[in-house]
Amino acid sequence: MNAISFDNRYARLPPRFFAPRPPAPVAAPRLIKFNTALAAELGLDPDAPWAEICAGNLVPEGAEPIAQAYAGHQFGHFTPQLGDGRAVLLGEVIDRAGRRRDIQLKGSGRTEFSRGGDGRAALGPVLREYLVAEAMAALGIPTTRALAAVATGEAVRRETNLPGAVLTRVAASHIRVGTFQFFAARGDTEALRLLADHAIARHDPAAASAENPYRAFLQGVIARQASLVAQWLLVGFIHGVMNTDNCAVSGETIDYGPCAFLDTYEPGKVFSSIDHGGRYAYANQPRIAAWNLARLAECLLPLLAENTDAAVAMAQEDLAEFGPTFEAAYETGLRRKLGLSRSMPDDMALIEDLLERMATNAADFTLTFRHLSAAAETPTADAAVRAQFANPNALDAWLPVWRQRLAAENTAPAPLMRATNPAIIPRNHRIAEAIEAAVTNDDFAPFEALHAALATPFEDHTSPYAAAPRPEQCVSQTFCGT
Repeated sequence: MNAISFDNRYARLPPRFFAPRPPAPVAAPRLIKFNTALAAELGLDPDAPWAEICAGNLVPEGAEPIAQAYAGHQFGHFTPQLGDGRAVLLGEVIDRAGRRRDIQLKGSGRTEFSRGGDGRAALGPVLREYLVAEAMAALGIPTTRALAAVATGEAVRRETNLPGAVLTRVAASHIRVGTFQFFAARGDTEALRLLADHAIARHDPAAASAENPYRAFLQGVIARQASLVAQWLLVGFIHGVMNTDNCAVSGETIDYGPCAFLDTYEPGKVFSSIDHGGRYAYANQPRIAAWNLARLAECLLPLLAENTDAAVAMAQEDLAEFGPTFEAAYETGLRRKLGLSRSMPDDMALIEDLLERMATNAADFTLTFRHLSAAAETPTADAAVRAQFANPNALDAWLPVWRQRLAAENTAPAPLMRATNPAIIPRNHRIAEAIEAAVTNDDFAPFEALHAALATPFEDHTSPYAAAPRPEQCVSQTFCGT
């Protein structure tokens, strides 16, 4: 059988959508990690020479490597041409569940869109994306996936010389808000329509038969993004660089650059070294998602209605749904984190009271909720919850009110809480340790151990990877790696 059975559609779009570009071969490809479970899901040949394929040295039959064109607002500033500057889309496959998936090589050399860059990726960012993407999948959050990580045997120059690597990424698609912006900036309504039709066929097939297919598509993207960002907040995830070119219309999390997870609960927390103003802070993410969606709506105006005023009115009405959709998803998730399966009037006051106490007392976000899962069964577990707070007495007034509310539930809360509150997340310091060992000593044992632990986030963990960092272990900044 062929290594990959391609069924490419994006490459059938007009030439202005992309630049054909084969991956640039590397000196000494070495397979660091191959996702055999995902490969089986995609129907790939397990015996193919994956080190050569995923490095870009061997282009499999049926592949049509292209660098996709897109634009984007980066930290609020619009750039009319960005595009895949260090990635090529090998092609598309239909997986065993009948879903169309992209297979992309990231770090595969210069393209038409490289803007003076080397088109390569360093090993550290590749390992970070592999770990975090697969951890997000295990958490049940929509995400691109990591199929393989390959060392290139070549150095890339950043602040210093670093070992190079290539990530093989799998996505529902790589169509971004910025893809629509690329054509809107050029006044290319024909291309916008072709792109929207392609995205509808891929992500919103039911919209094709709607009275206004492009409006139905916009509504679908809004709903997916509202749900996605709610899920981010519920596990303490900070994307770090929510530019419009990093906002996928599929509703998947894409582009794990300076991403991080909260240790202590801080709504204004920023990790990204390039986010000097806090634009993409943890609690700011819903507002930024809504802003990004407004940029998509602007692009779609010529397709929504011939009359501009009517198109604007439609877009504004649909964008107004983001807030309620996000709040409903977020509040439902917060209730579940506290074992509340149904809604009662004072629930949000109870939840907000807890979050305020957590913020004031530097409580670990993940462990507080996980230990509450045990405390829902027995008050003897309260000590582990209290231990997360700088002032252990900070919960004295809150715990009795919570237990009184739990008494109004018809089902046992602990199973719901354990299925909602992870015991382990990709801790920033553990990712940093795994990267340091690999980059400095060519030691991938910490990477493998962390990856294995993250595969079962809702099981109780005795693993050291589940523990909060000691003060000297805390990571205060993360870096993009481009």
